[in-house]
Amino acid sequence: MAGESEFIDRLMPVLRPVRAGNGFEEALEQILQVIRLGLVPGGGRLPAERDLAELLGISRVTLREVLKVLQDQGLVESRRGRYGGTFVLLRTESPGEDELRRRIASVDIEDVLRFREVLEAGAAELCAARGLDGEGADRLRAALTATHEAPLQDYRRRDTLFHLTLAELSGSASLTTQYAAVRAGLNDLLDCIPLLVRNLEHSQHQHTSLVEAVLDGDGEAARAVMREHCAGTAALLRGFLT
Repeated sequence: MAGESEFIDRLMPVLRPVRAGNGFEEALEQILQVIRLGLVPGGGRLPAERDLAELLGISRVTLREVLKVLQDQGLVESRRGRYGGTFVLLRTESPGEDELRRRIASVDIEDVLRFREVLEAGAAELCAARGLDGEGADRLRAALTATHEAPLQDYRRRDTLFHLTLAELSGSASLTTQYAAVRAGLNDLLDCIPLLVRNLEHSQHQHTSLVEAVLDGDGEAARAVMREHCAGTAALLRGFLT
């Protein structure tokens, strides 16, 4: 089915064949990234076991061991029947103060922010410099439109998809992989601060300017807009968390 194929394509930047020797651990890490990035939203279904095992290059036995861990942790549930599968559970509780302090204490916020800016600015410049074909341009525009249309509670997930799409369209698989990892950590920090409507409106203007610069092939402008965009997010995180 076309819809299922497109869904799997969206997960490709994160899900890749694991290295021999650590199949279970690396598969668990990658599926956790999919969940933390919101690539499959709460209530959404993971790809079928056959497809997921093939993407990760592991046996279905190993995959079921991974899914059992995720189920025991309350992150997914298995449903039987015609419309069954493995579904990501909705997160119904916000992290408490102790949990927020634990997250902040275990993360070097400045390191995350610096690395994020380097990757994002580089991806934006690469996209503009290499030029996007019709399909790539359409994907970027669609990701931008999705953020504009997002209800408040789903904004961060769609924002993540927008930035991940830009990283993927840069043409560098290594950059995309690194960005997916750093974005997962960034999302943990963003979950610790409130969504501010005025900030989101400003971000949307920056997103629009960024897409225009990329599609115009203006690498210098794309890099500058992205650096400004990252600086805004960094300012909020520093203000709330440091």
